[in-house]
Amino acid sequence: MAHLVVLTGAGISAESGIKTFRDGDGLWENHHVEDVATPEGWARDPQTVLRFYNERRAQVRAARPNAAHLALAELEKHFRVSIITQNIDDLHERAGSRDVLHLHGELLKARSSRDPRLVYRLDEDETIEMGDCGDDGAQLRPHVVWFGENVPLYATACDIVADADLLLIVGTSLAVMPASMLMDEAPLAAPRVLVDPGARELAVRGVVPLATSATEGVSRLRDFWSQHGHLLKPDPDTLLNT
Repeated sequence: MAHLVVLTGAGISAESGIKTFRDGDGLWENHHVEDVATPEGWARDPQTVLRFYNERRAQVRAARPNAAHLALAELEKHFRVSIITQNIDDLHERAGSRDVLHLHGELLKARSSRDPRLVYRLDEDETIEMGDCGDDGAQLRPHVVWFGENVPLYATACDIVADADLLLIVGTSLAVMPASMLMDEAPLAAPRVLVDPGARELAVRGVVPLATSATEGVSRLRDFWSQHGHLLKPDPDTLLNT
């Protein structure tokens, strides 16, 4: 069974109503990113950071997987599917995908602010508050990778992409790390497909551009690969005009 590796970014979750950081104004839900998504912001005002992520967590819990998430899960009938996501929500898992690696962490988990190996899954509606501590006695923080922090699972992601027979990129700009670097880890013979409204402007190095939303593009690819799995490299014009 061919190995389909999928890189997903903010664009796929945005269609489920999850608001994401946009670097045009440097704000995320009316907060300066450096105040809520950096180690320095955490050191300055951990209470504000915890409140911010508690609100994001409630937003994620209220969201539902969209057609793109569901289509990726359905493709497990035809491929061995590995998803590498930059998103910190759990929409891929709730859609039914079984192999998901979260490069930037998981919002529904907490970890010790002292020992990153101490990670805890949060129960339904559970928040993180000041005074909540891990087994080491240290304050719990969101289990996410902030700007300026290392991405501990990046090497694992590289190994997964290096084993791809087919690489699908959804809802993320190829100009933004780590997607731009991860793509280069795929074997030269592996077709690369990009689903993004700006795909024709973004596509480089032999990437097949599918300039449409995540929900439409991934749904069309699911239908195409379900019928013509042996034709791994689709024609974008044919897909979008059928």
